[in-house]
Amino acid sequence: MSLPDTIAIEPVSAATEEVRALVGELDEELSAHYSVEQRHGLPLQAIFQPHVHFFVARQGDVPMGCGGVALFADFAEVKRMYVRRSARGRGIAEVILERIEAEARTGGHSVLRLETGDRQLAAIRFYERRGFRRCSAFGVYAEMPPQAVAISVFYEKSLASL
Repeated sequence: MSLPDTIAIEPVSAATEEVRALVGELDEELSAHYSVEQRHGLPLQAIFQPHVHFFVARQGDVPMGCGGVALFADFAEVKRMYVRRSARGRGIAEVILERIEAEARTGGHSVLRLETGDRQLAAIRFYERRGFRRCSAFGVYAEMPPQAVAISVFYEKSLASL
């Protein structure tokens, strides 16, 4: 698949209406499959903290997706990655993830991790194609009660050799 050359990835430093709409769509999609205690996405106010870098993918003037990376002491974590249903299959997720990986490397991180749900089959296939491998619960997820992460799937990817 060739990546779209008209996709622009823009850093976002506040919860704009576009960001609210994208994150709202993601939450709506996830709520159809997971209970509140099984959804671990950052709330809007937590996305815009100094250690989180967040991006919106645009095709022309239209926001098509979003995603961010949280930079912790010993790893980086993919946060709130989403592509609108109408825009899927066009390479937008790849472009967002490439920016997230670059941001993690620029921040000095060699490991990128993420949590997703076991019903997110397309996401699981996508991350595995992009070199992510399953791992055990990490960070705050490792401290959660087992029932809160029972249907979570954890991944990590080494960025050291990229």
